[in-house]
Amino acid sequence: MPATDPASPSAVTEAAVVVGRLTVIELRRYTLRPGRRDELIELFDREFVETQEETGMAVLGQFRDLDDPDRFVWLRGFRDMAARHRALTAFYGGPVWAEHGPRANATMVDSDDVHLLRPLSPGTGFTVPSSRRPPAGAPAPDRFVTATVRFFPPGTEDGIALVRDGLLPVLHETGPAPLAVLTTETAPNTFARLPVHTGTNVVAVFSSYPDESACRRHLAAVRAHPRARDEVLPGIEREQTAAPWTLRLAPTARSLIS
Repeated sequence: MPATDPASPSAVTEAAVVVGRLTVIELRRYTLRPGRRDELIELFDREFVETQEETGMAVLGQFRDLDDPDRFVWLRGFRDMAARHRALTAFYGGPVWAEHGPRANATMVDSDDVHLLRPLSPGTGFTVPSSRRPPAGAPAPDRFVTATVRFFPPGTEDGIALVRDGLLPVLHETGPAPLAVLTTETAPNTFARLPVHTGTNVVAVFSSYPDESACRRHLAAVRAHPRARDEVLPGIEREQTAAPWTLRLAPTARSLIS
């Protein structure tokens, strides 16, 4: 498939509308060389936000992992798999990555921990207006973001259904609604230059709180909820193939998600 010219009117138009209807989202976790996370964040927020979006993708969120000083987490989204191929081809084959990519790569030990995701059901994707993007130099938002990822047997639906029909209603009843709830996109990765996890079946719940104390109170309310305590959480635990992991995240200054 031919690359899209990032300066073309069609690419800019696609970028302008893509945030509201994303069906493919990448959750990317990078392990960095010791002490170089702030260097990558400064470079990323200066050079890789608008320039990626000009090719037709949406840069949704950039985060410091609060449990690992050498971990950078970020999210980007696409209208569909075809748009993903066009946008990645344009960006990684374009002049911005050619100029600044080597410096970004020099900060990284590993950049292949990537889950390709889609909204779990209608209305559970990210809905973030691009007009909310803070300018360069803005202070980082004082928010606490979590991403809880649960792992279920590939090709099965029981665990997915328990999250969708059991856990999500409880989350809504007991605290702020999740920012998004995503599950594995099973379509083949058509941009082999960037590997993604395969053979997985995950559900990722993204939430935002004023601080970590608010998050703890919400989780305690979920665990105490009779339906969650007696049915939903034990059912999810039975279906899981591994212990879930939760990312504790601090948004960077230019993150749309906060």
